[in-house]
Amino acid sequence: MKLLKNLFGDESAKEVKKLQSVVDAVNSFDKEISSLSDSALRDKTLFFKEELKKGKSLGDILPEAYAVVREASKRMTGLRHFDVQIIGGIILHQGKITEMRTGEGKTLAATLPSYLNALSGKGVHVVTVNDYLSRRDAAWMGQIYSFLGLSVGVINHEESFLYDPEHKEADKERDEVGSFKVFHEFLRPCARGEAYAADITYGTNNEFGFDYLRDNIEYVASGLRQRGYHYAIIDEIDSILIDEARTPLIISAPWQSSEDLYGKFALISARLKEEEDYEVDEKARAITLKDSGIEKAERILGVENIYTEGGIKYVHHLETAVRAKALFKKDRDYVIKDGEIIIVDQFTGRLQPGRRWSEGLHQAIEAKEGVSVQKESRTFASITFQNYFRMYGKLSGMTGTARTSAEEFYKVYGLGTVSVPTNKPVLRRDREDLIFQTEIGKFKAISEKIKELNQKGQPVLVGTVSVEKSELLSDFLNRNGVGHTVLNAKKHESEGEVIAQAGKKGSVTIATNMAGRGVDIRLGGNPSTKEESEKVKALGGLFVLGTERHEARRIDDQLRGRSGRQGDLGESQFFVSLEDSLMKIFASDIIKKMMGRFGIPEDQPIENRLITRSLESAQTKIEGLNFDRRKTTLQFDDVLNEQRRSIYKKRREILLGDENVLDKYLSEIFLSADGAGVSASGEEVLKEKKDILGREDFYATIRRMFLQAIDSLWVDHLEMMDYLRGSVNLRAYGQRDPLVEYKKEGLRLFQEMEASWAENVLSLIPGIGAGAFQRERQRLQEIHKEAQRVGRDGKNGGFSRPAKLRAEENIGRNEPCPCGALNPHTNKPYKYKHCGLINAPHHKS
Repeated sequence: MKLLKNLFGDESAKEVKKLQSVVDAVNSFDKEISSLSDSALRDKTLFFKEELKKGKSLGDILPEAYAVVREASKRMTGLRHFDVQIIGGIILHQGKITEMRTGEGKTLAATLPSYLNALSGKGVHVVTVNDYLSRRDAAWMGQIYSFLGLSVGVINHEESFLYDPEHKEADKERDEVGSFKVFHEFLRPCARGEAYAADITYGTNNEFGFDYLRDNIEYVASGLRQRGYHYAIIDEIDSILIDEARTPLIISAPWQSSEDLYGKFALISARLKEEEDYEVDEKARAITLKDSGIEKAERILGVENIYTEGGIKYVHHLETAVRAKALFKKDRDYVIKDGEIIIVDQFTGRLQPGRRWSEGLHQAIEAKEGVSVQKESRTFASITFQNYFRMYGKLSGMTGTARTSAEEFYKVYGLGTVSVPTNKPVLRRDREDLIFQTEIGKFKAISEKIKELNQKGQPVLVGTVSVEKSELLSDFLNRNGVGHTVLNAKKHESEGEVIAQAGKKGSVTIATNMAGRGVDIRLGGNPSTKEESEKVKALGGLFVLGTERHEARRIDDQLRGRSGRQGDLGESQFFVSLEDSLMKIFASDIIKKMMGRFGIPEDQPIENRLITRSLESAQTKIEGLNFDRRKTTLQFDDVLNEQRRSIYKKRREILLGDENVLDKYLSEIFLSADGAGVSASGEEVLKEKKDILGREDFYATIRRMFLQAIDSLWVDHLEMMDYLRGSVNLRAYGQRDPLVEYKKEGLRLFQEMEASWAENVLSLIPGIGAGAFQRERQRLQEIHKEAQRVGRDGKNGGFSRPAKLRAEENIGRNEPCPCGALNPHTNKPYKYKHCGLINAPHHKS
């Protein structure tokens, strides 16, 4: 394979070669552009905008525009784009993924397409993996954009900012990060909408996605934040579009409490034993209850048959409690912080405040750990990153590790991947894996290796797969007298600063998978003198030590890539044991027997290329398995996504439409009434309400009523689609395709929902202005206000405060009201959820 690549060149090499002529064109402007005064260089932005108005394309002006950005960067930051960064910038403009190694300057490369595409006036979104990097990159690169007359916004979890060179806090010192200054005093707090109105907006994937959802539960046009989805550049695109692809963003509100059942089943699961009462399938992340386990649960519950006496609810609670016990581990999958269960992202090691596992799993874990069990919730709005980012007219991304996922990027997102050569040759030495019999033996050897490296002063960055493992290794190092810093999900606030110092002489840094993605590790530390850097180079550079192989090869490659930046010396090596999760699943018994037969001590390794190859083969299999799972999830989510787009389009028309738009919808609603010929009387009712409320208040009320009816039905529909998604898999046993069944049933439910909307609005119109209508309106406003707080309340995270949605717990919202009242327009019984809105005295308000 290598021979073929050498003879014919791989696809990336061919692509890069084609782009060389464009790079030459950019370089041809160097002399002319560098001779311009600051004001003349700044005026180029207006010149380019005029050229676009005259009919030129972005591609036409690209070479000169890139040359302008390069010169502006040199003057404002002291950094001049390398030719490989120009190539990366061209690939990004083409709507592809550029794979650039760690330390090759992706942040600077992104300024080129960001500036070029912002000239169209439609806005560019630059997506980062955390708030720190959003602020850092906007403040750092903002110097370039601002110099050239473009505005820059920042979307953060708690606050939004605009880059403003006139805004200075006199007493605030400039933070030193790397070899550049981050001008935090130039970030002026602003409204969310202002940050989105900027030419270029930096923010995290979570914040962009949640703002999209917030905009689609908004009741006033002035509250909208985003202004369209023109062009996005995603940093660490593999982390966001692959690792987090199946994780939905959800805005939800607490609904009801089942704390007693969760607590009861947590106690039952604690008494069940693995293998005796249930089996665990680590590979499939599933458990299977045995007869003995079911019988034990029945005895504790005091029922003869859990399936008939407890129904599906008891079975679901039992299975969920056992899953929580057997498959979800503290300090690996979650941490306990301030009395709450906080999910730890399995790929990045970062905390995910506000995110909760669905279907009662989160509550089961809360009960297992003895913390307060929160209420189950109802979903108001949700979307996956896969479908959010596919809305953009043009999408591109950058990462140091994309090649192993190139097929998925192309098939799912239509994104090609191009590997860009490094500016300088990579001198890092990647050593063979060391394989140990036991995990304890492995950690003993790791501790000794780190002590040896530390004694000679060589900096070490250790990558671990979980909080638990990072703290275990920390204990070993403490016993060995090795000073070190631990960076994990419990201590992630200062992530950037800690990682920035990982290249300092004598430093030992233990980090979970996040390993400071996006932050450069410079030899000698950040910042460092040339002398300090040279001392570390003489010691061999940064030594990256992996304590376990990850499921995805990309994660291993990303960890290795922390060392050997920009031609630096460096080393990397993985220590693995036969007790590691990957080895337990895939390592053959032959290997275990072989090591045992030869009496190899537990802390003595073997280097075996065969074992390493089998590990890499296992990783490839898992990657394929995970790709298939993500593809299946996307196929199902696409069904709901089409419905979401239809509903949100209607919602946006109503929110932004004038009186003519609202009249059109009213006409459609009356015409759709079921053969009752109500149009004439309906017009009279509307005229009467207009006279009572006045024209302006009438249409404001109608607009809000339309939106609230949509929201109420959409919440019900999301719940029904969730139930459907869980049940269609069983139809495979009847030789029916679950996806086809989901599409068919989903369409039926959606059509029913659309029909119900007209019916619901008809039922609400007579009550406009009545006391119960006003109370219901106020109640929905309160719920909506709480849902809007998602992502803003640091403690509560992604969930709003408790809000009671039902007046009576024992009556279903869609069941006929027990009072027997009939809707005069349809001559059918009112549904319980609507009956109280017409001031019926039998309901609690």
